[in-house]
Amino acid sequence: EEFEELFKRAVSEATSAFGNGAVFIEKFIENPRHIEVQLLGDYYGNVVHLFERDCSVQRRHQKVVEIAPAPNFHPSIRKKITNDAVRLAKSVGYENAGTAEFLLDENGDHYFIEVNARLQVEHTVSEEITGIDLVQSQIKLSEGHSLASLGMIQDHIHMKGCAIQCRVTTEDPAQNFQPDTGRIEVFRSGEGFGIRLDGASAFAGAVISPYYDSLLVKVIAHARDLAATSSKMSRALREFRIRGVKTNIPFLLNVLENPKFLSGTIDTNFIDDNPLLFQFEATQNRAQKLLRY
Repeated sequence: EEFEELFKRAVSEATSAFGNGAVFIEKFIENPRHIEVQLLGDYYGNVVHLFERDCSVQRRHQKVVEIAPAPNFHPSIRKKITNDAVRLAKSVGYENAGTAEFLLDENGDHYFIEVNARLQVEHTVSEEITGIDLVQSQIKLSEGHSLASLGMIQDHIHMKGCAIQCRVTTEDPAQNFQPDTGRIEVFRSGEGFGIRLDGASAFAGAVISPYYDSLLVKVIAHARDLAATSSKMSRALREFRIRGVKTNIPFLLNVLENPKFLSGTIDTNFIDDNPLLFQFEATQNRAQKLLRY
């Protein structure tokens, strides 16, 4: 009933802002999965893919947890979506690293969203399952090396195991993810075999200001399958000790231990459909209480 009025409003806004009232109408995909394909292209027309990532665990369209490869992903669907991503990149002469993003419906049909012509935050999980250093590859390709000279021939690129990335942020999930600020009084990270940490401001004494992104550290786990990787990630996150600012670690732990997540049956409505993700256990913080006493 509201469509005609909203359509006219969109045309009016577009005309006012851009002098062009053309409106694109996209198909609505119900309960989609957000799948993206990592690409690398050289300066000689060659493009390869490093398989796909599932970025469906999102809050307000912002990715929170990323998985590679996508769980419960039929090989035929993988072949179609990666082939289309490579074909798209080749058709425009794409060079260096990039990501083709798609929505996948419940029938296994994929729909193109966009290409991000850069290295993305979640590139780490693609590195973990393929063993390819994407940052180094960018530099080598910019120097004029071909993909073949770097040993990156599609048939030689294989997946090994499963990787998960969690974005640890200075946000309080109990307060609707309100950004927290202050000085980090205590910082101890989780670590161990198969755990990788990518971060900058994560150390004791760091001052978290309201003027920059709330991302504190990226935690990446790699193991043989989704269940083992989730368990390893959960253990690493529980080993973190961060005092002075709130973080979203309690929320991430709830995600990692959710049965639907562990079964790989996730879509972009996963967080909204699971209110139990927002029930948290009270933290003890015994050490600092003792020191203050």
